[in-house]
Amino acid sequence: MEAVREAGLLDRTLGFYLSMVLILGGCLAAVVTGGFVIGQSWFQLLIAAGLGVIFTQFAFLAHEAAHRQVFASARKNDLAGLLIGSGVVGLSYSWWQSKHSRHHANPNKIGRDPDIDIDLLSFDAEHARAKRGVWAAITRKQGYLFFPLLLLTGLGLHVDSVKSVFSRSGRATTLERILIVLRLTLFPAIVIMLLGPGMGAAFLGVQVAVFGFYMGMSFAPNHKGMPIISADSKLDFVRKQVLTSRNIRGFGMTAFMGGLNYQIEHHLFPSMPRPHLRRAAQIVREHCRQVKLPYIETSLPASYARVVKYLNEVGLHARDPFDCPAARSLS
Repeated sequence: MEAVREAGLLDRTLGFYLSMVLILGGCLAAVVTGGFVIGQSWFQLLIAAGLGVIFTQFAFLAHEAAHRQVFASARKNDLAGLLIGSGVVGLSYSWWQSKHSRHHANPNKIGRDPDIDIDLLSFDAEHARAKRGVWAAITRKQGYLFFPLLLLTGLGLHVDSVKSVFSRSGRATTLERILIVLRLTLFPAIVIMLLGPGMGAAFLGVQVAVFGFYMGMSFAPNHKGMPIISADSKLDFVRKQVLTSRNIRGFGMTAFMGGLNYQIEHHLFPSMPRPHLRRAAQIVREHCRQVKLPYIETSLPASYARVVKYLNEVGLHARDPFDCPAARSLS
């Protein structure tokens, strides 16, 4: 992939990210101002939804800083990721960085990729067959339940972040702990103080649900439904990254998904800034054609349909929760 380097596609584009911070900062200020203007009204739930979207967009920026896409200095990237990810979004930067690095090293590999190591969902038949009782019932319909469950993703991310920063085995700094505590206490406190307990709780619920749903809808199409790599399989770097990733084509997808629509290129060149991904895709697509390596691209709706289909196919391996082994042995 020397052609990518020669084309300057790994060069930083600080101006782009500064403009994104200004745009998102302006959107945040506008939404907060709108909330104060609306006052005590259930229309505040629209403000909450808007905040959920904006926080997700900030999370994309923290993700890019973690990948060293913004600054040449690792220290500056970490500081930016920490301030945005922990201070604005409320997620543990150190926890996310550790988890995400393991995902990039072994995408869709059983026992190595934390993104498919989820108790609630099964991404391989063996995991599904181990389910019992109500969990088996959920697993058998997990494809249809996947998107409703995404509404809980934001809450799960915040809980995992708090657990990580206060864990003895975690790598959180004092600054990160302070930022997480301030973000996850002051923001809810201000909302409840201004809107009251009932409306305030509804506001926070909608904001966290929209944030989690948007995050899940952005990350799920990239790998879910792509080949699962067995624990003992050995693939070279390019095949491992390309075969397990899916690109999403369509107008506005780069802005909507924070560059994650070019998942193949992102996995091949994790430090490549978002503005260069489109040009890199042209080079990578041609390379894959020449070496006869599958390069998967699809629309966003088609990717979601594939995710549902795949999860339901895996879920069928779960034991029927109403199946009685004793009765079956007598039949």
